Amino acid sequence: MTRDVTKASKFLSLVLRHEPEKIGLTLDAQGWADVGELIARAGAHGMALTRELIADIVAGSDKQRFAIDPAGRRIRANQGHSIDVDLELEPLEPPALLFHGTAVRSLASIRVHGLTPGRRRHVHLSADAATAASVGRRHGKPVVLGVQSGRLWMAGTRFYRSANGVWLTAAVPPGFIEFPDKTS
Repeated sequence: MTRDVTKASKFLSLVLRHEPEKIGLTLDAQGWADVGELIARAGAHGMALTRELIADIVAGSDKQRFAIDPAGRRIRANQGHSIDVDLELEPLEPPALLFHGTAVRSLASIRVHGLTPGRRRHVHLSADAATAASVGRRHGKPVVLGVQSGRLWMAGTRFYRSANGVWLTAAVPPGFIEFPDKTS
């Protein structure tokens, strides 16, 4: 992505996941925003967006962070919200093992508290270790944790899979996490 596309993508993440009010944008209960309203309000706040740029960001995102409705009139973030939205995801039985990428510096807290969503609404899990490692790199020296999601599901914890394949759950207690033997 070019620098301008990256800047616009980060802006979309901010207003569609966390702070739509920052530009006076209204999201519906499922997190959808009108593309025309988004473009107008972003422009009034110094971020020049076009339908073409938004379509390029949605299509070119390797993480598929955003979705545009079939009519091309609305856009939303697929997951990662800190605001209350209903993505209309149905509980789904996860694979027996999922993965979570984090930074080594977070391990002590995770060993005590497990995985918690922090400012977000869900803990994000990956179906493969490589994706989790990539996520962990964004936070520092990466470490990949195994999550015994099958056991957790059997214990009554709900899991959801977002439109872009990220697995979501409310929290993961330490007893369901596989920590690496070495983290240095």
